[in-house]
Amino acid sequence: MITSIQLVLALFIIFAISRAYLRFREKVITSAVFMLWSVVWLTALIVVLSPPTTSKMANFLGIGRGVDFVLYVSLAILFYLVFRLYVMIEDLRHEITYLVRQIALQNPSKKPKRRRRT
Repeated sequence: MITSIQLVLALFIIFAISRAYLRFREKVITSAVFMLWSVVWLTALIVVLSPPTTSKMANFLGIGRGVDFVLYVSLAILFYLVFRLYVMIEDLRHEITYLVRQIALQNPSKKPKRRRRT
């Protein structure tokens, strides 16, 4: 018997997979990234439709409840993704700084107008 929350979550997961597929077709993401997200979302679908699966995995790893296992794994994945975003933002910041310096060196005569304080 599927509960209403399982149905809602399953529909959301199917929607998320469809969005990833559309991004793949538009060549916004690579096939490897699409496969990664497909595995993540399909795993989530299995967990949603078969909650005892998480309890079995939790017991195997020595964790009390399946919900705790899902939270631990989710937090680890989120921390990793935040780290990846941080590294990507730092790389972009360095690239922008380099480009701004190059543009400034190519146009040394253009000085910004200073605003007078009143």
